[in-house]
Amino acid sequence: MDNKQHGASGDEQPFLYHYFTNAVLWIGFFYLNALVIIPKLLYRKKYWQIAIIYVATVVALVLYSSLFFKFFIHHTEFKYRSSFLFTIFIFLFFSGCSTAYQLIRDKIKADQILKEKENENLKTELSLLRSQVSPHFMFNVLNNMVALARKQSDQLEPSLIKLSSLMRYMLYEADEETVPLEKEIEYLRSYIDLQQQRFGRNVQVNVAFDVSNDNHYIEPMLLIPFVENAFKHGTGMIEDARIDIDLKTEKNKLLFSVRNKFNNISNNVKDKTSGIGLANVKRRLNLLYGGKHSLLINKNDDCFRVSLEICLR
Repeated sequence: MDNKQHGASGDEQPFLYHYFTNAVLWIGFFYLNALVIIPKLLYRKKYWQIAIIYVATVVALVLYSSLFFKFFIHHTEFKYRSSFLFTIFIFLFFSGCSTAYQLIRDKIKADQILKEKENENLKTELSLLRSQVSPHFMFNVLNNMVALARKQSDQLEPSLIKLSSLMRYMLYEADEETVPLEKEIEYLRSYIDLQQQRFGRNVQVNVAFDVSNDNHYIEPMLLIPFVENAFKHGTGMIEDARIDIDLKTEKNKLLFSVRNKFNNISNNVKDKTSGIGLANVKRRLNLLYGGKHSLLINKNDDCFRVSLEICLR
């Protein structure tokens, strides 16, 4: 009984060696196909070379099996037809799996690269849009300073102090991705004060800020273009010029509205030099907040109104 068992195990041993070496060869083909044939030949559309390599692989594996049987498994006849059909079946399985593996791997890698490029492009575009706001805004504020200097106004010195605080914000705070909402409101107040000093009683400015104590953050210099636009188009040849600015927070939402009277005749001239103001901020809002904001701009008779709602972070 023991001799028969040992004899049986001895007969099976060559088959186990054949099975093991075949497995190693198929694993080698799997990675050869995935890492060399697919990227080097398939992506370059060298189909004839792929076909030759595939046929040579099948023939080599069948030939290897026949030689293994000839030298190590003498008592069993090697059947070429059966071995060829079985090898093709295994070949199709491994080539299909390795091709799918590499295609999926390359797709994931390509998606990651595309996402990184999109993120970099987004950062670059936002940086450019933000840098456009500062010079545009500073140009208008400096014009205000010139007007006060010509009038030899006593308000020039406090205006310069407020301007320095604005520049400090633009240089040190506005480079951050987000800033506390309180900082942005402080910035708005300084700008509105400068404009009120410039126009005095010629423009009625009503400001209402009602902000909770929650630590909300917002993109820096996001709200100023709306206020700047109101002072630019809501002043000049306008009777009873009036600007209403309201900002409040409700739960995690910011509600911001700016309303001003306007004159169609004077605004046709101002629009030619209106710069990047509202178009800029619309683009920034779409990039930063997407569907988490709503912006309504209404122009009725002699009234221009902007209403903005943002889901705060």
